[in-house]
Amino acid sequence: MVYIFSLATGKQKNSGCAGAPANTLRHHRTTTGRSLHILLLEPYHGGSHRAFLAGLQAAVDCRFTLLALPARKWKMRMQLAAPWLAERIIAMVRQGYRFDGILSSTFVDGAVLSSQLCRAGIHLPLAIYFHENQFSYPGQVEDPGRNQFTAINFNTALVADRLAFNSRYNLETFLDGTRGYLKKAADMDVRHLATVVADKAVVLHPGIDFTMIDSLAHSRPCGREPVIVWNHRWEHDKDPETFFLALFRLADQGVAFRLIVLGQRFRHQPGIFARARQRLEDRILHFGYQEDRQRYAELLCQGDIVVSTARHEFFGISVLEAVRAGCRPLVPDRLSYRELFPAAYRYRQDSLISSLKKLLLRPGRLDSATARALTGRFAWPALAPAYRAWLAGLCSREGVFC
Repeated sequence: MVYIFSLATGKQKNSGCAGAPANTLRHHRTTTGRSLHILLLEPYHGGSHRAFLAGLQAAVDCRFTLLALPARKWKMRMQLAAPWLAERIIAMVRQGYRFDGILSSTFVDGAVLSSQLCRAGIHLPLAIYFHENQFSYPGQVEDPGRNQFTAINFNTALVADRLAFNSRYNLETFLDGTRGYLKKAADMDVRHLATVVADKAVVLHPGIDFTMIDSLAHSRPCGREPVIVWNHRWEHDKDPETFFLALFRLADQGVAFRLIVLGQRFRHQPGIFARARQRLEDRILHFGYQEDRQRYAELLCQGDIVVSTARHEFFGISVLEAVRAGCRPLVPDRLSYRELFPAAYRYRQDSLISSLKKLLLRPGRLDSATARALTGRFAWPALAPAYRAWLAGLCSREGVFC
């Protein structure tokens, strides 16, 4: 299934695009006169990518059209989404659609997309949003084939007009990876291309919609045992083993706590989750993915502490959501967390158990003022002007034809 839509009027129009259902094209026409019309491309429309685009369209004063595919088979999306999308864009332009620019995730090969559009006489300024980068994306096992995806990331960055990264950590690891990649060019000196890429890159944190969380009461019943929240993807790069082994130790020491486990689950998941569910059964308040956003927010509001043990994190939306709900963060002193939270909320690699035990023995949620102070700069209303200015800079000229 292909989605071609925006989040505005709900009016439907026949797209006529090959492979697209006839009733899936929706346009967002603003009522404030001539506005930028941005074509959004997302071949992996799920999770944080989907939430980002929903928030962008709701918060930023532009006209948007979204061309998207469901979130599956990410490797094939990176390899083949670009020519597939190019065919649909060409068909849309020939039907009379006019765009000021394109904003895409890194699941599109920007070099292939641009070349295909230009062959059809279409040139539009291209912006790429990096939710992640393949230079720094960890694999459980060494995969030589991963080099093709780092090459796609680099080539996309090279041809794009503007780049935005969701964190300084993401940008710096991408540039470090780029420099290492370019050093392998043997007798071709292309090291200057790292500067070419860096000069058009900015950091734009992804906006977060805190509306649902803010609508709920954050009061904590007196006398209740402290509640630990885990709300990350159930994958090895989030290091659930370290998290649950710490809880096993604390439980053996007789430390009182309850547990809420959330986060996206997959067909194959680390075995520690099954062990934890059995070992901590009498402490569990909830254990599993919660799709309903209101219920998810309600569960966050029951927590006192949100813990991350991630070995890899490009941003940290799930922790920020829990903090907004009043959970005190306990996060590693590494990765993107150094950008998000002061040192008082970060722990050293070897101090997770002792740091968590101190919080459990002196339970206390964040007050509303502190929670908002820690998270306010990541809310969409705070970030929308920066995104609008960034897109306006991209589209400072009309889309032209090659």
